[in-house]
Amino acid sequence: MQLDQHYVDPRLVELYDIENTRVADTDFYVRLAADLDARTILDLGCGTGLLTRELAIDGRLVIGVDPAPAMLAYARRQPGADRVRWVEGDSSALGTPAADLVIMTGNVAQVFLEDAEWAATLRAIYAALREGGRLAFESRNPDDRAWERWNREATYERLDSPHGPMECWLELVSVGHGLVRFEGHNVFTATGEVLVASSELRFRSRAELTDSLVNSDFVVEHVYGDWDRGPFVASSRVMVVVARRT
Repeated sequence: MQLDQHYVDPRLVELYDIENTRVADTDFYVRLAADLDARTILDLGCGTGLLTRELAIDGRLVIGVDPAPAMLAYARRQPGADRVRWVEGDSSALGTPAADLVIMTGNVAQVFLEDAEWAATLRAIYAALREGGRLAFESRNPDDRAWERWNREATYERLDSPHGPMECWLELVSVGHGLVRFEGHNVFTATGEVLVASSELRFRSRAELTDSLVNSDFVVEHVYGDWDRGPFVASSRVMVVVARRT
């Protein structure tokens, strides 16, 4: 997998937790792990490990897996990192630990652009779970057309980073066939240096996600429309999926 620059450049990695603070999605996954009494948890695409570290309590085995060395290097420096087992790799690195719960947060499910790649990931997750174990993840609802809000006017922000003040915003590049390309503009105002990180995401419908899970022998237990476990409706911004290994 070719990694986007904001997962590779250490300066952009350090922005991740500044731009993505602890919000309702964290509460959802923490509560789900407690409700399931999950003792072995895999966080696929764990990034900087903000949620991963919070889950690593009460003697749980928590494993954070990510293909980006810079993200894992940052994660390992954070408080509580010693409670997590960190693994560099993609879904092929999950192994077969008979996990109670596998999670993919931060819309990680959308980085799998090709159906074959997504199916291979689901197969690896299935193998990593115990019988009856759960997979939980979220994906943006394509009917909400979030990309229409990805422009400078709607996303511009100034922030203080470890490398000085910055200006950041998103710009949409293209939309078509379920794929959305966009750029993250990052300006270091003290030096005038500009880093442009290109990204591409796959927007799958509820039906596409459900079919892909069923085809991989999962039972879809819930598709929520918000982080409070509300019902999914056409206007929901997010689809929060919980599926069970048969």
